[in-house]
Amino acid sequence: MSGTTLQKAVTLLQSGDPAGAVRLTGILVEAARPEHRALATRAQALKRLHRPLEALALHRRAADLYPDSPVAWHNLAATLDDLGRHDDARAAIDRGMALGLDGAESWGVRARVLMACGDHAAAEAAYVEARNRALGDPRLTAEYANYVWMLRGDAPLGLSAMDTCFKAGGDPGACLLTKVDILRAAARGEMAESLIQRAADALPEDVAVQLAACQSAIRSGNIAQAEGRIVAAGRQAPETPEVLNQTVIFLLAAGRESEALATALRGLEAAPHDQSLLGWTATAARAAGDPLALTLSDYDRLVRPFSIATPPGWPDLPAFLGDLAGALKALHVFERQPISQSVRGGLQTLQNLSHSRVPAIAALFEVLDAPIRRYISDLGPGQDPHRARATGDYRITGAWSVRLGTGGFHDDHFHPQGWISSAFYVETPERAIDRETREGWIRFGRPPVPTSPPLDAEHFVRPEPGRLVLFPSYMWHGTVPFTTDETRMTVAFDLVPA
Repeated sequence: MSGTTLQKAVTLLQSGDPAGAVRLTGILVEAARPEHRALATRAQALKRLHRPLEALALHRRAADLYPDSPVAWHNLAATLDDLGRHDDARAAIDRGMALGLDGAESWGVRARVLMACGDHAAAEAAYVEARNRALGDPRLTAEYANYVWMLRGDAPLGLSAMDTCFKAGGDPGACLLTKVDILRAAARGEMAESLIQRAADALPEDVAVQLAACQSAIRSGNIAQAEGRIVAAGRQAPETPEVLNQTVIFLLAAGRESEALATALRGLEAAPHDQSLLGWTATAARAAGDPLALTLSDYDRLVRPFSIATPPGWPDLPAFLGDLAGALKALHVFERQPISQSVRGGLQTLQNLSHSRVPAIAALFEVLDAPIRRYISDLGPGQDPHRARATGDYRITGAWSVRLGTGGFHDDHFHPQGWISSAFYVETPERAIDRETREGWIRFGRPPVPTSPPLDAEHFVRPEPGRLVLFPSYMWHGTVPFTTDETRMTVAFDLVPA
């Protein structure tokens, strides 16, 4: 009977019903010695429901009950790494490998863990071992390419790795899109745009490639070419959120704002929490003069700055921020920004900081709880897409730090996996921020690709050390570049309703 129940749970998990899998496995894991597969299935389902601490408890139990199982140690290491407990994850993956783990996924976990622990030579060697076991895996190869780029700016190695992946049977579109990202990061924009258009000609049925080529053509001002690309994507995947989203972008670039708004609203009917569609709906409403823009872009109520309290154990806020800055600087070990993120002229950490055990970082997330809860409470009731999701509670889905140098900035962007996003200021360029040009300030409302007519930023917030800014994840936001010889260091995170 238990075997039948477990198989049903596995089927539910594979079909996209993790909550159903959790319900079915509840009685199975209550046994004195539950099957390893039951523990693993329930843990995997809990992780998909964003309940990693419960999953971790199950993985620990599996490792205790089945200490000779390499898989148990792999699962434990992967979850510990997700939670930012990298030293413990390293011990777990080492134990698993001593027991025989040798697959690409396990070497990938080891690479990520070693990277987070700061052992970069060993991490790169682990990535090589992982790739040797899965040369045709575009996701793993892209991760490796991003790593060697961030570590030492090695664009040729990343490009070569993607070529090897393609030759080993990797998806052509995925390989080409990563190559485009590498070329752009390496300031070889013309080559990147040429490559994406040639890829679109060669892969007319690849929706992701057609959408990327449409975006590229818009940025280049070639509206006719962009129209051809979006039509090709629509033939393959009509009415999907991704295609509708890019259609809105194209229509705004072409000056057809009323059509853009209608298309965006149609997309939201099918995907009401899609942050990109929400952002482009706000932009289309603004371009069309529709009152909806006032609701979605209510900056006074939806963009809120807060000052944090001094955490226990520190005499004052400057002392805490000094220790926090030191802890974060120790994590900023890369030479380049990630290949596909918004950072320009700066560095970004890859670890999830929200579960860090470093005292200053852990203390930050403890004192952030109060302003986050106040923001959610102050939203009040409402049926608009932002307020309607509020449950009174939240969970953090990711947290990282960015350190910008002279000339550094963030491209205008949004956070696709969030509900509420943030910027917490640890260090700010003091000589720059008081200039009339608002250097180093965070800006809101400027779309990330050209529109007709052009739309500029509508709202700005001055950064200050110790200031937290919370805002909807769908809002376009970026940084005004600063030119002084200073640094700007932040911690950012995304929240979703719990």
